[in-house]
Amino acid sequence: MSQSPIIAMLSLGSFAFSPSTGVRAPTAARAAVNMAESVPMDPTVLAKYEALDQKGKVMAEYVWIDADLTCRSKCRTLDASKIPEDPTKLPLWNYDGSSTGQAPGDDSEVIIHPKAIYPDPFRGGDNILVLCDTYTPGGTPLPTNTRAAAAEVFAGDAGASVAKGTGAWFGLEQEYTLFDLDKVTPLGWPKGGYPGPQGPYYCSAGADRAYGRAVSDAHYKACLFAGIAISG
Repeated sequence: MSQSPIIAMLSLGSFAFSPSTGVRAPTAARAAVNMAESVPMDPTVLAKYEALDQKGKVMAEYVWIDADLTCRSKCRTLDASKIPEDPTKLPLWNYDGSSTGQAPGDDSEVIIHPKAIYPDPFRGGDNILVLCDTYTPGGTPLPTNTRAAAAEVFAGDAGASVAKGTGAWFGLEQEYTLFDLDKVTPLGWPKGGYPGPQGPYYCSAGADRAYGRAVSDAHYKACLFAGIAISG
């Protein structure tokens, strides 16, 4: 199944800020954060608050990529009547880049620029997801902001290396794997072992072999709700 960039990002390595050069260098992955215990919330309690009227306001979740190439986000309130079709008309925002491995502590401000707007399949209603990329306060793309250079190529403006207006075509076939809570065992696999040959599991049906189908179906529906171009 093709995958929305909203839902999952592949962690392809870690980066560190170099005070002398201002660029990133691959480093050892950061230590995983493990919660001491799970604290489930009663869905009926949460539903009570999710159903409250927002009084003409929209919750806009700004999402960006950190130094480990994973998603970070924070939410701001906007007037529902003032959401533009052009995402670049949304307000810029900022965050502490020293907390995401993208800036030194003495000069940590990073500016996020909205680049795409999608209906929010998690909160529903008129709420939105805002995909952003990252810049210094002076307007220079961060070294981890590979989208900025890619956008130039796709538009055909990459230093005249591509004829202006012709751009580039691209396609994505992103796959994902669901893991057990131990973050080691793929969902449905025996602990410390391997399942049998893939024959029965490939394009399979049935609760004894198609593990996690409810999650993949929920993801599929969320992409369609958000207007993501997903083919299957």
